[in-house]
Amino acid sequence: MNTPALALTGEESAMLAGTRGAGTAMAMRLVTGLAGVLGATRLIPITGAHIDGCLYHGRAGLDFARKLVDLGATVAVPTTLNVSSLDLMHPGLVRLPPTEAVPARALMDAYTALGAKPTWTCAPYQSVQRPGAGEHIAWAESNAIVFANSVLGARTERYGDFIDICAAITGRVPEAGLHLPANRVPTLELDCSGLSASLLAHDAAWAALGDVVGRRSGTGVPLLTGIDPDLVDEDKLKALGATAASAGGVALFHVAGVTPEALADAPAAPESLPVERVTAAMLRAARDELTTAAGARALDAVALGTPHFSLPEFEKLAQALADAPAFHPDCTVWISTSREVLARARDAGFVQVAEARGARIVVDTCTYITPILAPDTRTVMTPSGKWAWYAPANLGVDVVFGTLGECVASACAGEVIRDDTHWS
Repeated sequence: MNTPALALTGEESAMLAGTRGAGTAMAMRLVTGLAGVLGATRLIPITGAHIDGCLYHGRAGLDFARKLVDLGATVAVPTTLNVSSLDLMHPGLVRLPPTEAVPARALMDAYTALGAKPTWTCAPYQSVQRPGAGEHIAWAESNAIVFANSVLGARTERYGDFIDICAAITGRVPEAGLHLPANRVPTLELDCSGLSASLLAHDAAWAALGDVVGRRSGTGVPLLTGIDPDLVDEDKLKALGATAASAGGVALFHVAGVTPEALADAPAAPESLPVERVTAAMLRAARDELTTAAGARALDAVALGTPHFSLPEFEKLAQALADAPAFHPDCTVWISTSREVLARARDAGFVQVAEARGARIVVDTCTYITPILAPDTRTVMTPSGKWAWYAPANLGVDVVFGTLGECVASACAGEVIRDDTHWS
């Protein structure tokens, strides 16, 4: 079978030939190579990029970034950076030996040397500057990808390490995958009309819904119907998408009447679309599946902010803590967020409410991927489906998955407190 020929513009051919420097030529070779694999016949310009390769996983990642720097490459579009292996605002918080900490910092330095903005966040969509509907971008990191495609209506394929920075340097991606309208149509309808408003009031319920969506959809494009648009906000969609991308391979979902490509005036879904009903029992089952610490009572920590805590989430937490005592001395509450959101949340006074009760703030990285929690931590509670998915294997801890209200009550008591009325 013959592979379709890739037609390059004069400007793209010049980049490949090295007229814009050896670094850009190297990046263009990778972009055109990916185009060949995907069967794309042309490249398309992008308006921005988000780089996932900022975590230090070994020498190869550092060598790659430094090679681009040494060859004089710089990004051609506004580019943000994902979480790193270090918290530069709180030195010593991440317990990495020098053999890992030094190259981890060098990797961060290399990406900023390429001209990327040192945002160090998995939630670039929480910035005041973000792409709009219909814009083609090259975003990596699974939750960022699904949020950009679904909630913002921007268009990105599932980009990963190395190709993301190459797209940023060239300003081009292959015209393939989710950049094409034909690949963005629903493949499955999930009828959520049986879920109560009281259940959907909790962000954690949306994370549990994301677990169901990911398992049912795989790498398809689900359409969620039967949800009152008044019940939906960006943090709930964030929780849904992040868990759906973890439990499955979801990179795009639609919510009827809510998301940009599923509004009332959007093209109708295919008539033959298979339909499955989602029930409250399925969400409770997902909650229980995300809980590995069955029957646990003692609680060592609470983990908030995976993906990174937003400004509205800080406000919700401050409201939940209004009449709450200090957190139990044996339970540490960790909040992961971005520098940009942290500054705004401090200005609003939300962070101080949490810190006054003993919460600790993490920026630039996240608690489920770097050694931040105390070494003797055994049981952690979280409202994050993504944290619950990855932390047991990454950190060797047991997880209790629950609502923010359950987490706050448990942190104050120093033991797991369940409120099943949240899940009715």
